[in-house]
Amino acid sequence: MQHPDVSLTGSLSVGKMASSNSARYRLARSGEKSRRHSSAEGLPVSEAQEFRHAPVMEREVVETFAGVPAGHIVDATLGGAGHSVALLEGRNDVSIIGVDRDEVALVAARDRLARFGARATTRHATFGELNSVLAGVLPAVGASQVSGALFDLGVSSPQLDVAERGFSYRVEAPLDMRMDRSQALTAAQVVNTYERDDLARILRDHADERFARRIADAIVAARPIATTSQLTATVTAAIPAATRRRGGHPAKRTFQALRIEVNAELDQLPHALEAAIDATCANGRVAVISYHSGEDRIVKDVLRRAETGGCTCRPGLPCACGATPRVRRVRAPRHPSHLEIESNPRARSARFRVVEKLPVDIDPEGGCEWLQ
Repeated sequence: MQHPDVSLTGSLSVGKMASSNSARYRLARSGEKSRRHSSAEGLPVSEAQEFRHAPVMEREVVETFAGVPAGHIVDATLGGAGHSVALLEGRNDVSIIGVDRDEVALVAARDRLARFGARATTRHATFGELNSVLAGVLPAVGASQVSGALFDLGVSSPQLDVAERGFSYRVEAPLDMRMDRSQALTAAQVVNTYERDDLARILRDHADERFARRIADAIVAARPIATTSQLTATVTAAIPAATRRRGGHPAKRTFQALRIEVNAELDQLPHALEAAIDATCANGRVAVISYHSGEDRIVKDVLRRAETGGCTCRPGLPCACGATPRVRRVRAPRHPSHLEIESNPRARSARFRVVEKLPVDIDPEGGCEWLQ
């Protein structure tokens, strides 16, 4: 039950935006006359700010899709459109279908993609809704499949750096963490209404938190918790002092786990990856950048099943179950270069996996079609 003394959806007066090097794109002062953009839902982007792009592993992403058939590439986590801009600039024979659940990010992305005209189509949706998005978009653009799909998972820097979004343990803000602010569930509701065992479970499952039980106990004892700073102090006090002195910030894993829970990220990911593989044509590619062990395990498992066709036969023996591989692994997982990590510290944990769709038959005209 919601605690009567805590506002779970209200706003606070918050501090200034933190500056940072972004893992996906930067939020920077333009130095020009302030501008205001509004989405179709009337959500404003802050004045005198614009999204400036610094996408993770941009060169590797462009190289990955350099050889795919001409056609449409799905950017399933569009964000500020940094990867999409690089792909559109790199090839004149591809178009982008961009999907994002964050309305403010979509405003910025549409602004950046406007110069490409009809080559860029955007939709406000979660990547878990990819099947329905493609069912609506592909017939409208005269296509039946896509040439590839890109997933850059995790939270983006403007979501972290805009205090009122409530994603960061470093700035005072309401406990929000919604990527799509039209949804009902917030981090405050999770923190203040979930049972102790459920809190411990999400800390273990979503963040591999060693002290999940201790933190869950501390959260329950400290309720009501309304702000990021209150939660940060509660979590920090629950972790042994010797552990607090090592590694990263003691609240980092808790904030990660809450963000994943609020946005149902891991629940949607397997279905989204399967939808992308199904929609990709022969010789097209599906690429995923993951940032933590939980999501990377899901990515690895889904791609492995597609690579083996779900074969359950003993390794090293001929397949007797009739499984048909759907993709091939393009390369071993890659990480950002040291130079990139120096310029974008949030990219440090990124892992890049790529598979290529195997052909059943190839369109004699050379187009991107999956012929049955």
